[in-house]
Amino acid sequence: MKPDALPPAETQMQTLDLAIVLPTLNERDNLAPLIARIEGALGPQGWEVLIVDDDSTDGTAEEARRMARSDPRIRVLQRIGRRGLSSAAIEGFCATAAPYVAVMDADHQHDPRLLIAMLDIVRGGEADVAVASRFAEGASMAEWNRPDREKLSGIANTLARKLTGVALSDPMSGFFLLPTEIARGLAPKLSGIGFKILLDLLATSPTPLKVKDIPMNFSARRSGESKLDRAIALDFLAGLYDKSFGRVIPTRFALFGTVGGLGVLVHMAILYGLLVAGGTDFAWGQGLAAFGSMTFNFWLNNWLTYRDKRLTTPGKMFIGWLSFVAACSIGAFANVAVATTLHDNGLHTLPAALVGIAIGSVWNFALSSRFVWGRYK
Repeated sequence: MKPDALPPAETQMQTLDLAIVLPTLNERDNLAPLIARIEGALGPQGWEVLIVDDDSTDGTAEEARRMARSDPRIRVLQRIGRRGLSSAAIEGFCATAAPYVAVMDADHQHDPRLLIAMLDIVRGGEADVAVASRFAEGASMAEWNRPDREKLSGIANTLARKLTGVALSDPMSGFFLLPTEIARGLAPKLSGIGFKILLDLLATSPTPLKVKDIPMNFSARRSGESKLDRAIALDFLAGLYDKSFGRVIPTRFALFGTVGGLGVLVHMAILYGLLVAGGTDFAWGQGLAAFGSMTFNFWLNNWLTYRDKRLTTPGKMFIGWLSFVAACSIGAFANVAVATTLHDNGLHTLPAALVGIAIGSVWNFALSSRFVWGRYK
C-alpha cells in the first residue's frame, strides 16, 4: 500500500509530496505563524496545508481563505453543522492528492520541524505510521505544565494499548504521519468519533500497522483556549466502545441510552420527592418528573451524545430545548398514560413508572435525533 519511493525529504521538492491536515476551531491568530513555521521546516515547495475548520466563530475560515488567495499551498474546508477532530482529519485524508499526509494541531503545541524525520521514516519503509510521542524516551512535556492532563493521558494510553494491542508509547497523540493511501483505505471503516483519530486508525486496520515513535517536546498553546473540554474522557471511552461494540449497538444510541438511564434516576428522584415530600398524586407527580427528566436529558445529550452537533448559543439552546420537549411530548404522554393505568390497576409505583419510561424512550431517540440536532446539520 506504500507509494513509490521518492527522493529524500531533505531535497528540494518540486511536486506535491506531503499534505498537512490542520483541524481548527477558533484558531484564527495561530494560522499565519504556524504556516511560517511549517515553511521554515519544509522549505517553500512540495507541501500543502488543508485547514479543516468547524465553522469557527472567530473568523478562522475567513483568515484561512485570505491567506489562500496569495498562497496556493493553503486550502480551506469549512464544515457546517458537524464537528470533531477525527471527522475533520478523515475529510482531509480524502481531499488531498499528496502521497503522504500528516495530522497536527493548529495551536503550536506540535513542532513542525519533526515532519522531516517523520516523512523520511514512512517514505523509507521503516514504519507505516510515524508518531510524535509525548511519552517516548527523550520527550518532554515541561512547557505544557499540565500534570493533571499528563496523568490522564498516561491512563488513557495504558487502556488503549490493552484494548487494541497497539505497542506504542502514545496512541493518543494528535501528531502523526502516514501514506495517504492507507488513510483513505481505512476511512470508510473509521468511526470518526471525537478527537483520537490515531487510535481509530490503528484499531481499524485489518493488519497491524508498523509504527515508530519520535520524541516530541510538547509545548504550551500559543493563543486561544483548548477545545478539549471535560467531556474528552467520555469522548475517549465512546471511541473505545465504538471500536469494540459499535457494530452491534450504534454508539450514539448507546450514549443516548446511557443518558436515558441517568434520566431514570432523575425521574425517580423527582417523583419520590413529589409523592413523599409534596403529597402530590401519582399522575401529577409522574408528569412533572417526566418533564424534569426530559430537561436533564436534553442538557446531557447536547453536551455528550450530540457533542459534534452541539447547540451552543443561548438562542439555539432555547429552541433546541423547546424542540426536544415537543418531540418527546407524545412519548411523555404515552409514558404518563401507560404508567398511570398500570398504577391505578394495582401495579407498584416503581415498575409502573419504569414501564412508562421504556415506552417513551424509543420515541424520544427517534424524533430528537431528527428534529432537534438533525435540523442543524
